[in-house]
Amino acid sequence: MTSKQLLRQQMRLAQRQHAGEPAEGLADGLAALQQIRRWTEARTVLLYSALPDEVPTRQWLDRLLAEGRQVLLPRVVSDTEMTLHRYTGAADLQPGAFHIMEPSGEPFADYASIDAAVIPGMAFDAEGHRLGRGRGYYDRFLERVPRMLRIGLCYEWQLVPHVPTATHDVRMHYVLTVTQSACRLYACQSYAGNS
Repeated sequence: MTSKQLLRQQMRLAQRQHAGEPAEGLADGLAALQQIRRWTEARTVLLYSALPDEVPTRQWLDRLLAEGRQVLLPRVVSDTEMTLHRYTGAADLQPGAFHIMEPSGEPFADYASIDAAVIPGMAFDAEGHRLGRGRGYYDRFLERVPRMLRIGLCYEWQLVPHVPTATHDVRMHYVLTVTQSACRLYACQSYAGNS
């Protein structure tokens, strides 16, 4: 078993221990992101539709639309690829792969125009390393948009001392963690960019 597989196994066990914990602190998440100048200036942002063990983002989607931003969501189209689609409201969503609510509109292809992304993971560390589920959907996507602001979103217990990495793994610039009562924003040590 590889170190990544072992950490995934550990995180699945931890998730069972934390299952059902509320994430009321998420309401403060968008306010926490206002500390990042690149986020406040971002016009096109990518979010995700959450699996049951991921931090939910549904309450953020319409708020970001109301701010005048273009909001994108991913849709899984094969075992190795996801496409991005514009979100214009809850009517856009339908059950998709892994029973995730996915956008139903036309694919969005102008990747260079994406200013920022909020990305899920099984675990993150202070260096901005991310542990995904092992299929590589986000790693392949992130390689295509190297200048985009990358923000990992997870529960506080998913922030670990070290995430094992491979050469193709792409680091986050920030990690936003959620507890039952608050959000905390961490600037990753690897990020020398302008906040």
